[in-house]
Amino acid sequence: MTIAVASGKGGTGKTTVSVAMALSTERNVSLLDCDVEEPNAGLFLKLGQIKSEEVSVVVPSVIEDKCTHCGLCADFCNFNALAVTENKVIVFEDLCHSCGGCFLVCPVDAFQENNSVIGKLEIAETGNLRFARGILDVGKAMSPPLIRAVKKHLSKDRLNIIDCPPGNSCPMTTAVKGSDYVILVTEPTPFGLHDLTLAQEVLKEMDIPVGVVVNRHGNEFRGIEEFCERENIEILMKIKEERKIAEACSRGGNIFDVRPEMKEVFNGVLGKIESYARDSKK
Repeated sequence: MTIAVASGKGGTGKTTVSVAMALSTERNVSLLDCDVEEPNAGLFLKLGQIKSEEVSVVVPSVIEDKCTHCGLCADFCNFNALAVTENKVIVFEDLCHSCGGCFLVCPVDAFQENNSVIGKLEIAETGNLRFARGILDVGKAMSPPLIRAVKKHLSKDRLNIIDCPPGNSCPMTTAVKGSDYVILVTEPTPFGLHDLTLAQEVLKEMDIPVGVVVNRHGNEFRGIEEFCERENIEILMKIKEERKIAEACSRGGNIFDVRPEMKEVFNGVLGKIESYARDSKK
């Protein structure tokens, strides 16, 4: 089973929840940090030896002797990764989605494949936990290929938890795609409600069931509860705003260091989600 942990915006406690979910169970679990622009889940784990490998994508380059500058490749490219002048073809690698369309439409086979490194994949294991994360190189704009590389470490034999990128655009949808369930982490503020609403709309289109975890709960704002009631979304858990939790996380610890009784609560949420998933497949 695969559970993705997402949020409409950064800073809501998504990684705190992802790590706590993974540490709350004694079963074999894989935690995949797909927030490749800012992968920080590993900071809260006691990782042993880390294996690392480069991740690259295929980008086109032009064989000038063959190119007729007909412009079909630039016309085809929806991402504006190619510009054709009277005597030159310019490839903007950072805009290329590696779809291969330019290879297909070129009438004279004037393209050849080049590998462009976009980041690295790191893998580690500690106890029952297998951990994988992607680290996007500085200056690289295309994170979905690296996210897909991390997701190759999903395991059918394990409980998979995906720590997603914030927001609602391509990186987030790439991370949650194929998940059985998405936990949306939010905070009880108007900003939190706004971004929760956007994220829920995206996941509704993707037809993935969602539940909500309210982090830093404690003020009088009722917008999150009213929204979830209106949309028939279950609030799985409310985590009180506590200074000692923030201090534990700031030291590289986790929520169980100061609230060990919460482990049972998180494990109960996992059980509830798995029960929902089993019932929905009947």
